[in-house]
Amino acid sequence: MPIRFLLVGFLLFASNTSAAEWPMFHGADGNNRSAETGLLASWPETGPKLLWKIDGIGEKTSGYSGVTIQNGRLFTSGSRDGRSLVFCFDLSGKKLWESDNGPVWTGSYPGSRSTPTVDGALVYDLSSMGELVCLRAETGEKIWRRNVLEDFEGENIIWAISESVRIDGNQLYCSPGGAKASFVALDKRTGETIWTTPSLQEKTSYSCPVIVEQDGWRMIVTMYAKGMFGVDTATGNLLFTFPHEQRYDVNCMRPIYHDGHLFITNPVHPSGSGAVKLKLSLLDGKVSFDEIWRHKRLDNSHDSLMLLDGFLYGTSYSYRDGVFMCVDWKTGESRYEARDVGKGSLTWAEGLLYFLSEHGEVLLIRPNPEKYDVICRFTLPEGGEGATLAHPVVCGKRLYLRHGTLLYCYDLAR
Repeated sequence: MPIRFLLVGFLLFASNTSAAEWPMFHGADGNNRSAETGLLASWPETGPKLLWKIDGIGEKTSGYSGVTIQNGRLFTSGSRDGRSLVFCFDLSGKKLWESDNGPVWTGSYPGSRSTPTVDGALVYDLSSMGELVCLRAETGEKIWRRNVLEDFEGENIIWAISESVRIDGNQLYCSPGGAKASFVALDKRTGETIWTTPSLQEKTSYSCPVIVEQDGWRMIVTMYAKGMFGVDTATGNLLFTFPHEQRYDVNCMRPIYHDGHLFITNPVHPSGSGAVKLKLSLLDGKVSFDEIWRHKRLDNSHDSLMLLDGFLYGTSYSYRDGVFMCVDWKTGESRYEARDVGKGSLTWAEGLLYFLSEHGEVLLIRPNPEKYDVICRFTLPEGGEGATLAHPVVCGKRLYLRHGTLLYCYDLAR
């Protein structure tokens, strides 16, 4: 009887692990929150148990792509010999296939950027050079391909295309920022253009789009080089623009929408707009904004601020070289600013924040508006090159952490 119970328990655990999904950057809903439960409440000094490690996702720093997971397969991107590559692994870390996606960025911070997006039997990858490819998830076979920079007459940006595409029904959204179009919807099955948003005559940003629904309106909101804009999801009609500038056009963080308000931020150093919260109004086909507050020091650049129970948590970019902050969503007042591990990215699961610093430190943080509340921490093993910029992922009771050519999988099951 005990053996049978253990076997059933193991099969249930394996089933739950394989069924867990994280199909696009920041998860199925794009809110960077995992639905996992039954996770470890703390870790030993060496961190959770390391289940496996992949060494060889491309070469050298390779890139900064995160991971996506669906139907028992894990996807990420990297580079080798000047080529951008999409990789597919099973959940034991065994490589199933790799597929070429054209030339890769070789300038500052060389390698891939975007995280592949999975949608059923298909996976989509937008390379740092604008190559958008649709692959068969099972085999890596190419279904269609097009270069969105070339097709819509866009120019690459200072640190290269970093957007992870968004699937919405049969539409695939991306932001080429070209002379022909600033934003486009493509047929996810064929790659053919469904609609385009007229050009703003500005380059694209490093951000990803979000879907906003309010007062019967449904729009895509995203960033461009000089600010934020919104378009109608049905027609692509431009609904609004909002200026939000930084000297090097660094708009990296996707807008946060909550309760009729939009929040955006960019790095202040050497001169930028910082953070601003806006009240969104929709009336008679027109969009207007009322500024609620601004916060210069909340200048995140990692697309990793988290709104939880009325408070924003995450790190600044330039203020004292990065501090972990808690800011009141309603008032914009700082509750605390803790100088600890510098800049980094994060995700959320079962009430806790999983934070990964640029230097490979991993922290488990309790969201607490009263104090900076670190439960435990550990440091990634040596071996990875460059900064740890890929975002952490919690899926299937596992923690996935990428560093250059390395991918670590840790057991979080309680």
